[in-house]
Formats: sequence, C-alpha cells, structure tokens
Amino acid sequence: GITTGVGGSSFGSNSTVTRAEVVTFLWRAAGSPAVSVGSFADVDSGAYYADAVAWAVANGITSGTDENTFSPNAPCTRAQVVTFLWRAMGSPEPRSAGTFTDVNASSYYAKAVRWALENGITSGTSATTFEPNAVCTRAQVVTFLMRALDGRSYGSAGFADVAASSYYADAVAWAVANGITDGT
Repeated sequence: GITTGVGGSSFGSNSTVTRAEVVTFLWRAAGSPAVSVGSFADVDSGAYYADAVAWAVANGITSGTDENTFSPNAPCTRAQVVTFLWRAMGSPEPRSAGTFTDVNASSYYAKAVRWALENGITSGTSATTFEPNAVCTRAQVVTFLMRALDGRSYGSAGFADVAASSYYADAVAWAVANGITDGT
C-alpha cells in the first residue's frame, strides 16, 4: 500500500507529513519501481522509505536537503508537496499566471502551484492564498494525490479519525482501495 495509517484505526489525518512519507506515497502510487538505493547519511538502507527516496532522487522529484542529508523526518510544506507531485507528473508547463498573493512568481514552487490550481489539485487555503510554508498534513497529501491521479472514491475508509463529511474522506477511501493505506 501507499501508506499504512498511523496505527490501529487511525489515519492521522491532521498529522504533519514528513519528507519520507511524501516520497513513499508517490513511489507507491508509481507502482513501487525497483531502484538502486541512494547514499544519504540519514537514510538507512533498511528504512521503509529507502527505495522511495532513491526513486525520487533518481527521477528528479527531489534531492536532499544538502549533499549528504535527505532529512526524512522533516516536515514537508505545502510548497514542497505540490512541487514533488508536479515533478512526479512530469513537470507540465502551467497555462496561466498565478493568482495567489503569497506565491512569488520566481519561487521554486510557483509553476507547481499554478499547475496544481489549474488541474483542481488544490484551490489554496483561501481565494488569494496558498500558504506555501505551512506544513502539509497526511489528509492534504492523499487528497492532492487522488486529485492528480483522477482517483475516485470507494466508500468509507473505516478510520475513526476520518469523518465521512470531511473534505479528505473520499481521498482516504481512495487511498485504502488502491493499497495506499490499510489503517495499521
């Protein structure tokens, strides 16, 4: 699966997502392709995310936080998540100018945010803001991923912390149905 939840019947919807989790979600969504394990000092070859990190680096989705460090447990911001997703989708050129007042046109994530907005992956945190430096939650990541891959809902996810009325309920259910999470 792409993610296993955070234990028992909990998905950890509002938990901050880490760099390791995001690249693992993307790698699993890509079919968990075989790769050569990378060489970051802080990525043990036996870690659940080791292959995902190597795949993400090999495919230009991300690099380390410096030459020898990946920082797998560091929180991932909204800007980083949409950039990783945009790169995983081939870095398509956005067709329009950005509309968010907090996304500078020269920032590394500007094209990714414009692409995500154009494709209905995100609508921002308000009509005029994206909050690029805010940490991203597990719920936001699976929602972005489902929307990017044109996923469809499959009923209830069965997690106690995922209300049926929440904006991310369909995305979590999609993630369960596609082997992204099993709630354990």
